[in-house]
Amino acid sequence: MTILQKTIKKIPMIDYKCISDAQERLDNLTKPQGSFGRLEEIAKQVCGITRKKNPYLDKKIIFTLAADHGVTEEGVSAYPKDVTEQMVYNFLRGGAGINVLARHIGARVVVVDMGVAGKIRSTKHEARNFREKKINYGTRNFLKEPAMTREEAEESIETGIDIFNNEYKKGIDIVGIGEMGIGNTTASSAITACVTGCVVEEVTGRGTGVSDDGLIKKISVIKRALSLRAPKTDDAIDILSKVGGFEIGGMAGIILAAAAKRVPVMLDGFISGAAALIAYKLEPKSKDYMLASHSSVERGHKVILKYLDLKPILELDLRLGEGTGAALGINLAEASVKIMTEMATFKKAGVSERVEELKS
Repeated sequence: MTILQKTIKKIPMIDYKCISDAQERLDNLTKPQGSFGRLEEIAKQVCGITRKKNPYLDKKIIFTLAADHGVTEEGVSAYPKDVTEQMVYNFLRGGAGINVLARHIGARVVVVDMGVAGKIRSTKHEARNFREKKINYGTRNFLKEPAMTREEAEESIETGIDIFNNEYKKGIDIVGIGEMGIGNTTASSAITACVTGCVVEEVTGRGTGVSDDGLIKKISVIKRALSLRAPKTDDAIDILSKVGGFEIGGMAGIILAAAAKRVPVMLDGFISGAAALIAYKLEPKSKDYMLASHSSVERGHKVILKYLDLKPILELDLRLGEGTGAALGINLAEASVKIMTEMATFKKAGVSERVEELKS
């Protein structure tokens, strides 16, 4: 049995008794019932995932996975692929958006080279939060050939599992996933079209900000690639291998590994959404461990959230990636749990409870 198969086998259903118990506690807190809205729903889901009456989300980690995409040869991005490597160094030096937001919420950022086209050289200080897991120097151009072999696709998922499990030994209460990879919105659009059955135009956006002509070219490239590669829509690994990316496979692996350990997973935007589709196709129960931090400007992300029946926590018109939306979502998830576990009940506080209205 492979690492992937063993991990999937360990994923249990979430605990609905814990959710029911959490609802009872929330209803007895010193507030009108349901007055914290979505925060109450998040707190209940965390209870169901962790099987804990009084969960805590102190140990927070965000994985930012980086990889390059051969399809950038087709001019589908407004930026050159060199930016992927350059941004990895920015992450390691603490200067990127994800670093700022992670510091704000007290989370660790672990940067992973899943397939950057260049060789990353980190200092001893930077290496503490850097993992070299390069599968290849970027995927192949999937317009001309499959993005990767099936073996590489499986390796990318199992690498994500391994990354999570190694960090879990140090303690993880909630995990966020993010990415960096020029060209990865093209791969994500292709994956989304395959899994959801939507037309390419409906799931393809401007990514890094391509022009109108660039968007037309991007849509054309994806359509032609899907026709040539013909991914099997019922085979997640086939889809990933033909039109995916190493960082997408890695994030799918993190989702599955977290679910196997009963750890909530905070998704970021469109690319992590594509990874969520792969994880869901491999094991549908993994969906119940996912929290959607926000709804991206990328049109395909809304399609993913609808397909997975995930309601975004925030609507901020974000489209950066890196795990920035996940960081904000984790902040609110932690707040929701603290509301449930730290607020007094009516009985404890000596506050009168609601009385039914008198009938006239």
